[in-house]
Amino acid sequence: MSEESDADEDPKADTQTTVEAKYEAEQARLSKRFRLISGEEVLLTKRPSAFAFIGLYLLGILVLAIHFIFDNANSLSSEDSSGFLKVTLTIIDITGGEKWPFGFIFVMLFVTWMNRLMNASTSGRWVTIGLLIITLTPLVIQLDDLLLYFTDNIIGMNKPIGGFIPLDEYNYTLFGLGFVGIYMAMTFYYQRSFNYAITSDAVIFEHSFLLSRSHRRILFDRISEVMVERSPVGTIFGFATVTIMTDSGVGIVEENTGSGMAGAIPGTTEKDGDSAVEKAGKGILRSVIGLLTYQRTIRVVRPDPKHCMYNIRHWEKAKALLNEKHKEHSQSNLLKDLKDTIVATSEEK
Repeated sequence: MSEESDADEDPKADTQTTVEAKYEAEQARLSKRFRLISGEEVLLTKRPSAFAFIGLYLLGILVLAIHFIFDNANSLSSEDSSGFLKVTLTIIDITGGEKWPFGFIFVMLFVTWMNRLMNASTSGRWVTIGLLIITLTPLVIQLDDLLLYFTDNIIGMNKPIGGFIPLDEYNYTLFGLGFVGIYMAMTFYYQRSFNYAITSDAVIFEHSFLLSRSHRRILFDRISEVMVERSPVGTIFGFATVTIMTDSGVGIVEENTGSGMAGAIPGTTEKDGDSAVEKAGKGILRSVIGLLTYQRTIRVVRPDPKHCMYNIRHWEKAKALLNEKHKEHSQSNLLKDLKDTIVATSEEK
């Protein structure tokens, strides 16, 4: 009977050993990725949701649509169009048609400016630089052809300058597909470059994109508040941003409101030859302008994917675990444990 019993227990023991080996291997891999200290264990890992950066993808679709409109302006009628399409077709007609890039440059500059002004998730430096490159590419091609024509036909140089770009004109569809394809690939890579972990000792934010690297580690006893923010899109697709506030100000940014131009307005600076009336008038003018352009600094919470769990799915589990670990490592809980230990020791005596 004992031999049969041992035989029955062997498969379970092997299964348990296999599970433990897989767990240890996974912990070793995560320990290397998040650079954990000795004895630290990863409890939960997160990445931004597939829809976390939907604004970036929508911007790429908009840029592709603008290229398509300029490439097919002849077949599109502005009379039957409405909204952005009608405005774009009108600009094409005013600037000389789709063969000249001035209308395209104007529309793309407007999109770039509005995207930067909105200060949304698409308003970053690299996105702005990419939009400017797309905007100016047709102009560069035109200038290259113009330089070749000028040095060859006008000046008559033996070795004309220009013709460095082997293209006669900017093909909106091909360039649009190429630019947007690269942009979409980089956006997907950027989205996958963020990794978050909740360990037995801390919260870790890891970011690795191209040549940039960042690693932030926040201990649980430094956490002062855990905030959850859900956008309308996040509510629909089931993701939210979990922001961790600390006593050192992580998660808070300072913004200036107002222009503060009172001292920069011409004609308001007092001069040595001014009379008392002129000085009083300039003083009143500075006061009025100062009130109108009053500048103040406010502190706001702005989610940064590098410093928060940005648009993650199953955020409830992450928030609950953060609250649990924060309570476990808080000073009040440690004092309570110390009190209970002292009371238990005195009762034993």
